[in-house]
Amino acid sequence: MTTKRSAAPSGMRRTATPTLSARALGRATLDRQFLLRRSPVTVKGAVEHLLGLQAQNVKPPYGALAARLDGFDPAELSRLLEHREVVRIATMRSTVHLHSADDCMSLRPLVQPALERELKMLAKGLPGVDLDRLAALTKAYVEQEPRTPKQIRELLLAEWPDADPLALTIAVRCRLPLVQATPRGLWKRSGQVALTTAEHWLDRAADPAPAPDDTVLRYLAAFGPASVKDMQQWAGLTRMKEVFERLRPQLATFRDPHGVELFDLPDAPRPDEDTPAPPRLLPEFDNLLLSHADRTRHVPLAYKDSTWKGNIAYPAFLVDGLLAGLWKLDEAKDASATLTLQPFGKLTAGQSDALTHEAGATARTLGVEGACDIRFGTVRPE
Repeated sequence: MTTKRSAAPSGMRRTATPTLSARALGRATLDRQFLLRRSPVTVKGAVEHLLGLQAQNVKPPYGALAARLDGFDPAELSRLLEHREVVRIATMRSTVHLHSADDCMSLRPLVQPALERELKMLAKGLPGVDLDRLAALTKAYVEQEPRTPKQIRELLLAEWPDADPLALTIAVRCRLPLVQATPRGLWKRSGQVALTTAEHWLDRAADPAPAPDDTVLRYLAAFGPASVKDMQQWAGLTRMKEVFERLRPQLATFRDPHGVELFDLPDAPRPDEDTPAPPRLLPEFDNLLLSHADRTRHVPLAYKDSTWKGNIAYPAFLVDGLLAGLWKLDEAKDASATLTLQPFGKLTAGQSDALTHEAGATARTLGVEGACDIRFGTVRPE
């Protein structure tokens, strides 16, 4: 960690705000993300500490926890889903996340302003649509039994035939807290998306929208040190500066290498920037790589657009705490598998060996029972 001192008027003393290097910021966030060493915390505890896991697809939450938890068993996360202790619902950045039931009921109302902004952008596709009626019709329909998006569209198009079908689907998601009912998301026995309301699925009344202060503190505990813009990027919210100012007396402050002010919990871990960071295989769209406005603490500028192609996202791996390549696991019917690693640049022999070992461990955690061939090759076609 390096520090700079700001100039002060003659006769006055000003305490310098410490400056954290990108590498130091990366180590701090890796520690809080359980990526410097795997954590013994419970699956549900990890989901809550991390404020949810990216879950547009079925497998990413399992991959995210395989990288972070000591002795992770995918069946345990599947059990929590089946028992409705965790759920899949659109929250931050209007994307599907896996949350604990408690966080589902609090974080979903918190991000409602962002969903309302998204709804306003759909106005041209919703001519004559009464959004309150849309929500009431859909709520009654999906609480009879979970319904597929296609079934919901057909219900609403019968009422508003001139509306854009996709706009109707998005409008429903923005207006109602819709969870994906199981078996969707269960380990190796998932099903199609079928939606019902969080209140109905969890058998509890919706919480009022909470003040964001506690969520800011939790965000810093999982992703800090961070700027106001970082937190806004993670949540998809705006106008969070006043919340940070309200919390300032209880927070520590730093600067990043560009002079941007960062906030943090005073007692949160901030390891030395030379702390070893083992290789880790992350699922596609892991929140580590998406939850800061400035992602250079983990994503070198040369690789900032390297983890997707068109609409296809690829799982990525870290080496020395930085995005360093892509990976893909292909499982055969005879229970054997191939895990392909595609580095973006040259790795040392030691890095290649450590990455290969981590890839084998990841494959076993993710249920590969037979032989797994770890190879270096091409994942993303150019």
